[in-house]
Amino acid sequence: MSASPAPPDSRTRVLVIGMDMGDAALIQRWIREGHLPNFGLLMREGSWWDLTSPAEVLHTSTWPTFATGTHPGKHGVYYPFQPRPGAQQAQHVTANQYAAPVFWSLADVHGLRCLIYDLPETFPSAGYKGRAIFEWGTWAWYGEQRSQPEGLLGELRSRFGSYPLKLEATRLGLKFPNPAQLERRLRESIEHKSRSLQWLLGAEDWDLAVVGFCETHPAGHYLWPKNGSADDPAERLQAVRSIYVALDGALASLRQALPVGTAILIVSGDGVRPNHCGWHLLPDVLERLGYAVATTAAQSSRRGWSIRDLKNAVPPGLRRWIADHLPSRLRERINTAVEGAGLDWSKTRAFTLPTDLEGYIRINLKGREPEGVVAPGPEYRALCREIATRLEALANPATGRPAIRKVWLRDEVFAGPAREHLPDLIVTWEGSAPIAALSSPATGTIGRPSPDPRTGTHSPSAFLLASGTGFRAGSRGTGRLVDVAATVLELLGVPADPGMDGRPLERH
Repeated sequence: MSASPAPPDSRTRVLVIGMDMGDAALIQRWIREGHLPNFGLLMREGSWWDLTSPAEVLHTSTWPTFATGTHPGKHGVYYPFQPRPGAQQAQHVTANQYAAPVFWSLADVHGLRCLIYDLPETFPSAGYKGRAIFEWGTWAWYGEQRSQPEGLLGELRSRFGSYPLKLEATRLGLKFPNPAQLERRLRESIEHKSRSLQWLLGAEDWDLAVVGFCETHPAGHYLWPKNGSADDPAERLQAVRSIYVALDGALASLRQALPVGTAILIVSGDGVRPNHCGWHLLPDVLERLGYAVATTAAQSSRRGWSIRDLKNAVPPGLRRWIADHLPSRLRERINTAVEGAGLDWSKTRAFTLPTDLEGYIRINLKGREPEGVVAPGPEYRALCREIATRLEALANPATGRPAIRKVWLRDEVFAGPAREHLPDLIVTWEGSAPIAALSSPATGTIGRPSPDPRTGTHSPSAFLLASGTGFRAGSRGTGRLVDVAATVLELLGVPADPGMDGRPLERH
C-alpha cells in the first residue's frame, strides 16, 4: 500500500542540486578564500560527506548510480555508446537499458510531487506523473529534448528562450571552443538555469526537486589549465573559478525562493584533473599483443590496406573536420563500422569499446557476441587476467613510469544482473603526465598523439553537501555516492527499493 505524503504544514521538501564534474577540492579552497560565501554558509549550517564513487573505474556511470542507488552491475549504464549482449559492437544507450528504477519515480509512485530538471543520462519514465525536463542544458546528451508533460518544454522555451550555451559534447566533437566565449556563455547559462528553476518551483507545489547544473562539466574540460591542479595559483584557475562563483550566486537566489526548512543537497559524483590518458593507443596495443586481429589485405582491399589504414591515411586535420561536421549518431556508427570492418572476428579474442577517458575492453565471448570465439568460464577468466597483466606492464616512455594505474576486471568490482552491458576490463591511467606513447617488451613502442584536445577530465573525487531539515550543522563524514538516493527517500519518508545497493547516510 502506498504511503501518503506528509501534511503541507509539516512535510519535508527536498531540493537536490547535482553538479556535473563539480570538484570538492576547488569548492573547499574557494570557500576558504572567500569566493564562495553561499557554499560556505551551507557548510557551516550543514553536513559534508566525502563520497566514494564508481568514477574511480567508470567515470560516466556516476549519474545512473546517483539516480538509481545501485552500482553499475545493476543499472548497466556507463557511457552513451556501449555494448549489449547479442550485438557484436557498441550501440547508443536507450531508456530501456536502465535495469533499476530512478529514485524520483519511487517518490512519484508514493504520491509525492516531483520536479526533475536537466539531470544527465536520464530518460522519461513510463507512468511518471510529475514534471520533468530532459536534455535542456545537459552537456552530453544521451537522449533528446523532452518533457513530461509534453507541453512543459515549449512553455520553458517561450518564457526564457533557448539555453544560452549553444554547445553540447557530442555535437562539438573534437573541436576546442573559444575559452572566453565559453566562459561567458557558461555564466549566462547558470543564470538562465537559476531563473527557470525558480519559475518551475513556483509554478506548482512540490515535495522533491532534482536539478542538474551541468555547466561545471565543460568548464572542467575546456577551462582547466593545461597540466593544472586544484593547488595552482589563482590566476591559472580564474576562468574555472568564475563558473563556480556564478553557481554560488545562483545558490543564494534559490535559497531565498525556497520554503523555510527545505533540505538542500548538493552532490557531485566526480571532480577534475589533468587530461592525461592513453585510451587512443589501446586498439594498437591489443593488435600488437595478438588479441585483436586485423583482416588480411586481400579481404580488406585490393590495394592491400585495411579499412583502419585507409582511415588513418586521411590527414588528421581533414579527419577532424569530417568528424566535427557529421551528426553525432552517424559519426558513432561510422567509427564503429570502421573498427569492426578492420577486425577478423573469427580470430579476435578482445577488442576496444568507445571511450574518452578509461580504456574499455570487451572479450569476444561465445554466446554473448554473435561472432564470439572465447568460451565462457575458465577460458574467459584466464584471458581477462592475462590481458590485465600484460597491459599493466606498459610504460609511458616520456616518464619511464607505468602508464596504467590499474586494470579492473568487471566481475571483481561490479557484480549484478546487468554486468554484461559493461566492459570486461577497464583500464585506468596513472595520469601524472601526458601519454603520447606506450611501450613494453612485448609490444615495443606504440606512439600517436591523443586526438582529444581537452585540458581537463574527470577525477574520482565525489562529495555531498547538505543543509536544512534533517541535517546537523558542522557534521563531517564519509559515505558512498550510491547512498544518496536512499538518503533522499528517507528524508521524504519513502521506503527505498529493495534492490538498492545504497543505504541512508548517517545524519546524526
